[in-house]
Amino acid sequence: MNLDVFLSLFSLMLISLAVFLLSKKLKLPYTVLLVIAGSLLVPISHLEVFSFITSFELTPELLFFVFLPILIFESAYNMNIRNLTENIYSIGSLAVVGLLISVLFIGIAGSYVFEIAGFPVPILALLLFGAIISSTDPVAVLALFKEYGAPQRLTLIFEGESLFNDATSFAAFLVALDLMTKGYHGSESAIGALISFSTMLGGGIVFGLIMGFIFAKLIEKVHGNEHLEITLTLLVAHFTFILTEVISEHLVIAGQEIRLSSIIATLIASMVIGNFGRYKMSPDVEEYMEKFWGYFAFVTNSLVFILMGLLFANLAIDLNVAIWPILLAIGTVVVGRALSVYPILWLLNLTGKERPIPRNWMHLLAWGSLRGSLAIVMVLLIPDDLTIEGWTLNYSVKQFIAAVTIGSIYFTLLVKATTIGKVMHALGIDALTGMEQVGYHKSKAQIYDKTLHKLDALLQDQQLTQKQYDRLKQRYESLYQIACLECKNAIGESDTLIENMLRTYALGIQKEELKDIFLRGEIEEKTYKKITNMLSIQTERIKRGQQQIVSVNEHFPIDSLERFVLLVSRLAFWRDHSFKDEELYRYYRALSKISGKVVKELNAVEDSSLSAVFDDKTALEKLLSLYKNIQQNTHEKMLAVIHKNEELLSQVNEASAAQSLAVLQEDTLDKLHKNEIITSKLYIMLRHELEQKSH
Repeated sequence: MNLDVFLSLFSLMLISLAVFLLSKKLKLPYTVLLVIAGSLLVPISHLEVFSFITSFELTPELLFFVFLPILIFESAYNMNIRNLTENIYSIGSLAVVGLLISVLFIGIAGSYVFEIAGFPVPILALLLFGAIISSTDPVAVLALFKEYGAPQRLTLIFEGESLFNDATSFAAFLVALDLMTKGYHGSESAIGALISFSTMLGGGIVFGLIMGFIFAKLIEKVHGNEHLEITLTLLVAHFTFILTEVISEHLVIAGQEIRLSSIIATLIASMVIGNFGRYKMSPDVEEYMEKFWGYFAFVTNSLVFILMGLLFANLAIDLNVAIWPILLAIGTVVVGRALSVYPILWLLNLTGKERPIPRNWMHLLAWGSLRGSLAIVMVLLIPDDLTIEGWTLNYSVKQFIAAVTIGSIYFTLLVKATTIGKVMHALGIDALTGMEQVGYHKSKAQIYDKTLHKLDALLQDQQLTQKQYDRLKQRYESLYQIACLECKNAIGESDTLIENMLRTYALGIQKEELKDIFLRGEIEEKTYKKITNMLSIQTERIKRGQQQIVSVNEHFPIDSLERFVLLVSRLAFWRDHSFKDEELYRYYRALSKISGKVVKELNAVEDSSLSAVFDDKTALEKLLSLYKNIQQNTHEKMLAVIHKNEELLSQVNEASAAQSLAVLQEDTLDKLHKNEIITSKLYIMLRHELEQKSH
C-alpha cells in the first residue's frame, strides 16, 4: 500500500511535467490543464494496471500543514512591503470589506436564489460556501497577468488581495462553521462571531510579526552557514503556521477561547523575512532563495491542481443532480464578486487616499478572480456528519458544498483563466505606456548592437566565414538602425521621456553598484537599506511621472512601516540604529561610489550604442551635472567626518582591506574546488583555516 502511495506521488509529478510542456505548446494556463488532466486520470485509474494513480490523495492535513505554508511563504517572501503599504487601502478594502460583502451576498441573496429555483438551502450553509469561495487564488491569474503585461500596480493589488483575503476567508469560514455546529443565538452569537473574527486577524498579525523578527534574528546569528539559513526559512513557514494552530487550541482568556489566524501569521512572518531577513542572509543564499522557494511552490501547485481534478471527478453527487445547484452558485458568486469590487473601489477613489484605480482595472479585478487550493482545504475540513436545521436535500451538507465549490473553481479555471488575455486586450490594459514603448525599442537597439559586436568577435576567431559575416552583419545592422529610428519616433517631441529614460538608466547603475558594495561587506545592512530606500523612492517617482531629485541635499524620509520596524528592533534586540562615525563615513563613501559609477557610465554613453538612443545632449548634460554635484557633495561630507575623527580613515581602510582580502581568498578557494584543482578534503581544510582567521 505504501509503495502505491509513493508510486502515485511520483507518477503525478511526472504527469505534471508533461502537462507543463503541453501548456506551453497549446498556450493555455498550466493550472487549467492540470485540473483537466486530474479529471482524466480517474477513468484511467479504473484499469488495474493504473489503479495506483489514485493512491495519493488530498487530505486536510496534507493541504493545510504542508502545502499551504509553502504557497503562502513563496508569495509573501517576494512581496515588497513598501509597495504594499502604498496600496494598503485598496488591498485592505478588497481583502477584508470586499470579501465580507461577497460572503454576505452569497449567503443572503443566494438563499433566495436557491429557494426560487426549488433548492431550499439554509442561509448558514450558503454563508459557509460564501466564506469558502470568496477568496481569490493568485497562482494562475498572476502568471497570466505577467505574461500579458498587466501594469505592475494592478498586479500588486491583485496579489496583495489574494494573500490577505486567504486569511479573511479562512477566519470567516471558521466563524460560519462555528455558528453551524453551535447554532445561532441572536445578538450574542453575532457579537461573539465579530470578536472571534477580529482576534483571529489582529492576533495573527501580532504573532506573525513576533515570529518574523525572531527568525530574522536567528538568520543573522547563523550568517555564513548556508544550510542553517535555508533551514530557518523552511521553519519560519511551517513552524509559524503550526505553532499558531497549537496556541489557538489552548489559548483561553477570561473564559473566552481565542483563535489566531495561522494563515495571516505565516503571511506576515514571511513578509518580514522577505523584506528584512533577506539582508541578513549570506549573499549566495539570498540569490538562491527565490529559485529554491519557486521550485517548492511549483511542485506544490502542480500536485494541488492535478489532485483537485481527481477530487472533482470522484464527487459523491451525481453530476446530473448537481448541475443546477452548481450553475446557480456560479451566477451568485460572479455577482457577489462584482459587488465586492466596484462600489468599494469607487468609494476609495472618491476619498483620494490612493492614486485612482481606473475603471478598466476594476473590470479585470472582477473578472480575473480565480479560485484554488484554499477553497479545497476548507471543503475538506468540513465534518462529514455536519448537519443543519432545515436541511431537506437528498445529499449531505458537505457533499453539496463540495459540489458547488469545485464547480465554481472549474468555471473560474476553464472560463475566466482562458479568457483573461482577451479581456485585458479588449480593455486596453496591456497597452504600453510611453516609457515602455521607448524602453522596448531601446532594448532592441542594445540587443542588436551587442549582436554586432559578437559577430566581429566570431569573425576574428574564424568561427564565421567572411561571406557569412557580411550577410549577418547586413541583417543586424539594418535591425539596429530600425530599432534606433523607432525609439526616436516613440520619444517624439517629449522633453521628459528621454530624461526619465536616462534617470532610470542611472538608477539601475546605482542599484547594481550598491548591491556589489554590500556583498563585498563594505557597508552595513542598515546603510544598504537606507540607500536602497532612496533609490526605490526615485524609481517610483519616475513611474508616476513625478518631480525627480534636483538637489544633492534632498531628504528621503523613511516610511511609517520602516519606523515601526526600527522601534521593534530597538525594543526586542536593544539595537542602536543611529549612525556612528565609521558607519557614516561608509555611508557617504557608498553614495560617492555609486554616483561616481553613474558619472563614468554617462560619460561613456556618447561612445556606446546608447548614443543613438540617448541623443538629447541637454538631458544628458543636466543629469551628468547633477550626479557630479552629488559625488562632490558626498565626498565633502566624507572629509568632514574624517576631519572630526582623524584616526577613522586608517581604521576604515584597514577593515575594508581585510574584508576585501577575505572575500578574495574565499572566492579563489571556491574556484579551485569547483574546477577540481584541489580535492574536497583540501577544500574543507583550507575553508576551516580561513574561517578561523576571520574570527
